Amino acid sequence: MYVILGGTGRVGSATARALLNRGQEVTIVTRDEGNGADLKAVGAKIAATDIRDIEATRSVLRSGTRAFLLNPPAHPSGDTGAEERANVAAIISALGGSGLEKVVAQSTYGAFCGERCGDLTVLHQFETALARQPVPTAINRCAYDMSNWTGMADVVQETGTLPSFFPAGLSIPMVAPADLGEAAAKRLMAGISAAVIHGDLDAGMRRRILAAYAAGKIRVVVNVAVLTEGWDHPSTSCVVLLRPSAGIMTFMIDGSH
Repeated sequence: MYVILGGTGRVGSATARALLNRGQEVTIVTRDEGNGADLKAVGAKIAATDIRDIEATRSVLRSGTRAFLLNPPAHPSGDTGAEERANVAAIISALGGSGLEKVVAQSTYGAFCGERCGDLTVLHQFETALARQPVPTAINRCAYDMSNWTGMADVVQETGTLPSFFPAGLSIPMVAPADLGEAAAKRLMAGISAAVIHGDLDAGMRRRILAAYAAGKIRVVVNVAVLTEGWDHPSTSCVVLLRPSAGIMTFMIDGSH
């Protein structure tokens, strides 16, 4: 099961359709169930919840194995930076205890560290926060979204001119939402499922990771001196010991579990 936060927008819905076309189960998280009617009609499940409701969002994430994350744009009538940063904080909190094996997040190649520069700095904060949490994360940094110009289509048809702050003749790499959806779907489905266990990981998350490994949902577990004693999984088919040691007993003890 794949969960998509912000799944009713252009990129989110394109990702959902790309996954559905590949025969995958998809759950769309949206504030208004009616917004996902077209996706529901082609097989997606709809979870109506506000991402600021951390427990509700976490509950939906727990129903899946991987998730595609988009930070919903704030309404331009308010403080968009504050609203979108609050969304980021809620999403990161909901990931804690979600049990997800992998997430892919949508960002932009213009994201940079700074203050109050629209979603460019917010998305950089989103990337940074995702890098600090334990769920394995991939970031898709897209080029300029050509669909941003669709709102100007009527003006262009009427006047023959595209109003823009960009200088005439400037070449900008652009991408279509459908292509972003295909890229996200491929990245969500790619790779061998893996997780990391370390000493600072809370006990509940460790139990969930090991349970997922035992159930075959996670195929690789990486750890450093955590699972050497008090844990056994005889059906493990391969153990890679990268810890430097000259003692044969270290290899015998670690491998025997």
